[in-house]
Amino acid sequence: MKISSISGVVYPVRELDKAAEFYQTLGFRLGKRDDRQLTIYVNWFWVTLTIDPDGAIIPPGTGPALYLKVDDIDDFYGGVLAHGLTPSTEPRKDRSGRREFLLLDPDGNRLVFFAK
Repeated sequence: MKISSISGVVYPVRELDKAAEFYQTLGFRLGKRDDRQLTIYVNWFWVTLTIDPDGAIIPPGTGPALYLKVDDIDDFYGGVLAHGLTPSTEPRKDRSGRREFLLLDPDGNRLVFFAK
């Protein structure tokens, strides 16, 4: 038994338009969309944003985190700030020595940007 790759993740959202604008600001490419979901991409990796039919969104900042590697953490952090977004943390070293910062999307889904 062998897993060959990880391809994507699904995040619940309240409003597709608001989520689309947020992720597009970060550099994600918009893909297929219908009334209930939108798939966005970075290279081949996808994130499907889906409206939760029961409205049972996970409390902000408590769900799984998506880790996104960037070339220059300080430059990317500055770009996030320049776009008017408010990260939850400033760039800092984690236990492994890489630098990272946390940004919540409009629905509280966690994005961790890091550089080695």
